[in-house]
Parts: sequence; C-alpha cells; structure tokens
Amino acid sequence: MPNLTEASIRQGCLLSDLQDRMTIHQGDCVNLNLDNDTYQVIGVDGEHERCWVRRWPLEPDGGSPVFEISIDQIRMIA
Repeated sequence: MPNLTEASIRQGCLLSDLQDRMTIHQGDCVNLNLDNDTYQVIGVDGEHERCWVRRWPLEPDGGSPVFEISIDQIRMIA
C-alpha cells in the first residue's frame, strides 16, 4: 500500500489522491464490494494487501466467523 506521507513538491493533495489510498486499521468497520453489510477488520497484512474480517455486530450464538479477503474488495463505510 502506498505511504500517505510521501514527499511531494506540490502543496496540499487532490481529492482523487485520497480515494486511491485507503488506510485500514484493526477494529475499523467496513463494507464489502459485494454487499452493504457491516464487517469488522480483525487484522491487516499490508504487504500482501489482505485483511481478515468478520460480520458486525457479532452473531448471538457463537460469534461471527473470520475470513480473509483482498483489501481491494472492501470499502470504508460512508
């Protein structure tokens, strides 16, 4: 993933720059590109652009299963 602190000779940033540089952290809530359900990020592997998520809120009987997904298949909740 690109570093958001890259040096630049211009001041400020373009809005389009921000859209391409999503930063995901453990504990964030996200949506999948496939649906609008809410998922919680359990772990992030930025080097391989993968993360582990589970449906949020947790299912009442036994919690929600965790699964791995590509970072490009998720989006931040608007």
